[in-house]
Amino acid sequence: MRFTARHHFEAPPEAVAAVLTDPAFHVGLHLPDLSRPEVVEHSSGDDTDLLRLRYEFTGSLDPVARRLLGSRRLSWIQEVQINRATGRGTLSFGAEADARRLHGSARFTLDADDGGTTRQITGELVVAVPGVGGMAERRIVPGLTRRLDIEAAALQRRLASGPAEGSRPPT
Repeated sequence: MRFTARHHFEAPPEAVAAVLTDPAFHVGLHLPDLSRPEVVEHSSGDDTDLLRLRYEFTGSLDPVARRLLGSRRLSWIQEVQINRATGRGTLSFGAEADARRLHGSARFTLDADDGGTTRQITGELVVAVPGVGGMAERRIVPGLTRRLDIEAAALQRRLASGPAEGSRPPT
């Protein structure tokens, strides 16, 4: 199922990119029904930053999802990659137990806009389970976009408060 989100930030694209790939920002961010993430990988190259996080779903699962998971917990790896030079990035995620059955990806842009930045995200969530996949996608996507909105509000607050101690300054 396709999803989109659009957010405006009162800071330049370089500052937005720096926070989006700052592990401390994500570890300090409370998202509904999710554990605080575990940082799996964080790296910076010439123009590219990468952040991989492990999340666990802590909310209530509907009975169909519970049957599909059995005794396993629903956890996934989320990866954010940003090219600081172009302001283009990707967001991907996949269930740890079976990424073929639950995964998603999105592309996003960080475009300068009147002294600020507009982030436009376009992606797709896939639940590849015959008979229930479409229904599951329709139930999951609203929570996913709600979490993107919560992340955006927290990101704006962080940008307004200035760089965090120990974070990489924008380039």
